[in-house]
Amino acid sequence: MVSDILLPGQSVSLPRGPAPKLGGGLYLKDGQVRASLVGVAQYEGSTLAISRVRSHPPAANSIVLGTVTRLSPLQAMVSISVVDGIPLPAGEEFNGVIRTQDVRATEKDKVKISDCFRGGDVIKGVVISLGDARSYYITTARNDLGVIFATSEAGASMDPVSWQEMRCPKTGRIEKRKCAKPDTL
Repeated sequence: MVSDILLPGQSVSLPRGPAPKLGGGLYLKDGQVRASLVGVAQYEGSTLAISRVRSHPPAANSIVLGTVTRLSPLQAMVSISVVDGIPLPAGEEFNGVIRTQDVRATEKDKVKISDCFRGGDVIKGVVISLGDARSYYITTARNDLGVIFATSEAGASMDPVSWQEMRCPKTGRIEKRKCAKPDTL
């Protein structure tokens, strides 16, 4: 069976042959088998069921996705909502901090947080340590890490132009960001 994580309401592709018995986490609607839980569909004998994917707190080297909530001259505060590709339950987000020295690998002393992130930006980062009692330390100092989604002042989703700039498709205005290299390149 496919090991893709299914979301509630998503249809489940079945192999040819006799239809399996439906176990926990699945239901039949309009002739299609659909997921009712977040998880992976697996066979248990002749029964197809979804085993839940459990979220876990970030650890060192965990890849996280989060939203920038606050900026200061020395750091960006992040609300972590996805850990290692698994979404956290609503209301159970963790706090993270991206310090100026953790934004990029070179020219660390020239980094301005306001030129790299804005409030509301969605970032991809790696946890480098557990930090203090309130937050995890996150780095974006790799090409594939940084801002993956940003909204312009005009309210449009911005497109990356280079590793440090994004363009608003509505106005054509360019804003500075520390962009993550897209997975497709």
